[in-house]
Amino acid sequence: MCKVTHANRRSIDWSRKSPHVCESDADGNRRGGASLVAGTPKIALLLRLLAAIDEGKYSLEALKVRLDAEHPPSTRSMRRYLATLAEAGFPWLYDRESGTYIFERGYSLRRLELSGNELFGLLALKGIATSLGGNIGASMDEVAEKLTRVAGDKSARATAKPSVRVQMADPHLDGERSAYFDLLQRAQAQRQSVRFDYVDKAGKRSERHVDVYGFVVSGGRVYAVAHDRGRGAQRVFALDNVASVKIAPQRYSIPDDFDIEKFTGSSVSGIMSAGEITHVVVRFSPVVTRAARADRVVRERTIVDRADGSIEIDYAVADPIEFVRWCMKWGAEAEILSPAAVRAMAAEIARAIVARYAETGA
Repeated sequence: MCKVTHANRRSIDWSRKSPHVCESDADGNRRGGASLVAGTPKIALLLRLLAAIDEGKYSLEALKVRLDAEHPPSTRSMRRYLATLAEAGFPWLYDRESGTYIFERGYSLRRLELSGNELFGLLALKGIATSLGGNIGASMDEVAEKLTRVAGDKSARATAKPSVRVQMADPHLDGERSAYFDLLQRAQAQRQSVRFDYVDKAGKRSERHVDVYGFVVSGGRVYAVAHDRGRGAQRVFALDNVASVKIAPQRYSIPDDFDIEKFTGSSVSGIMSAGEITHVVVRFSPVVTRAARADRVVRERTIVDRADGSIEIDYAVADPIEFVRWCMKWGAEAEILSPAAVRAMAAEIARAIVARYAETGA
């Protein structure tokens, strides 16, 4: 993808004119389709010119040679060809900094032929979009569809009926929350502070004034990670508990050391953060070792294989109780070994479960 910096934008003549090219001949004459260069039909020359501009590396003289190495067209002919392309709607530009002819940013004639891995990635993206559904899923699906439209026929056929399903919880925002999400995204992109009403998990209502740093989708919900101005600390807000979002006049900058990947990397849900990381060691029985090894619930972990086929994994976690609840999904096939305090949390939950089932006589 072509990337144009602000500096490059200043060096590009967006009027399509260059030192060498004007919109028409000096004498105002235009020639018909019978125009030839060394016997080559004009349509063939125009197609070659389009392909050369798409490469984005040729000056005017180089374009002449690219069109016909033995009998390059004259400068006047090149003017006519470029004017014809402009009139036909092809958005070519002359980049004065590089001295080359290019297309506008984002425009290309080339089709994408995806490799096996790239095709799988596109299928996975469509699968995630299908699984997520709702607003975020629709946005991802739009991106996947645009990629599919510019892909070659083989890739397009392969993605017509996705064969990859990524199972995820379906986050859904109603119309009002969807509008709030759009507003928060716009505020984050423009670094504009926001105010909103919030109800926490205990049912307590409050008014918040925050600077949004990013968003996390987890467990079927969408969360905003933000700096809470009133509390002077970083907080996470569930969008389905947000109301009356309004843009505030204050502007802000996201700290250089903030990294959304790092923020979510030590939490099972991606929304729990702690100043101190806890290392929790879990032993998995041979029955589930493959699955446990594949389940990268947090980013930082160390795996040790045991002679009996079991494995022990040391996880770096932000919130121990959240991690204990995750371990419970493995049933008796997983045992928290250390630290003692976290093992005690697991034992307490296990006793509560046994007592609950004992009450029903199961």
